[in-house]
Amino acid sequence: MKFRSIQKMFDGKFIHRYDITYEAEDGSTKVYEMISRNPKIQSHEELIGKKPDAVVIIMHDETGEKVLINKEFRLATGAWVYNFPAGLIDEGETPDESAKRELWEETGLTIQSIDDHIPLSYSAIGFSNETNICVVGTAAGNFRESTSVVEEIEPGWYTKEQVRQLLREYPFAARTQAYCYAWSRQ
Repeated sequence: MKFRSIQKMFDGKFIHRYDITYEAEDGSTKVYEMISRNPKIQSHEELIGKKPDAVVIIMHDETGEKVLINKEFRLATGAWVYNFPAGLIDEGETPDESAKRELWEETGLTIQSIDDHIPLSYSAIGFSNETNICVVGTAAGNFRESTSVVEEIEPGWYTKEQVRQLLREYPFAARTQAYCYAWSRQ
């Protein structure tokens, strides 16, 4: 595939839609629709994520025996989905600062330690170039209602057995599903 051009089709508040024109190996022209957090993509180089748009927060309790998962109503699916706390990184914020803020906003918990980072990855490569970084650590505190007026979130601590049961019965965000499956099998 050879990149030919990119054209912005629509500006939204949080996402922007583009058409990318490529030349396939057989010489035919392909137009690919995508969305991005970046409102100013003009070149092939700008498609490639270099810094994270969002943070994914993977927290365990102080015993290490439970993982934090939010049950949240996701408007795009019209259903409740299990997902790690996550959110956009604000201008000027580091991923760790964003993780602390987002965790507090969504759950009322505080980060006790950050033990690792899972490097840059793409959220949904089938239609977006949005990138994430995962912050892994330990959290503590008491749950409280989310401070967001647009999100419905029910945070909870889950054991490996509880996670295995949830995985059999309920929808998950893909990254949360993959991590929880591997963690619950250890």
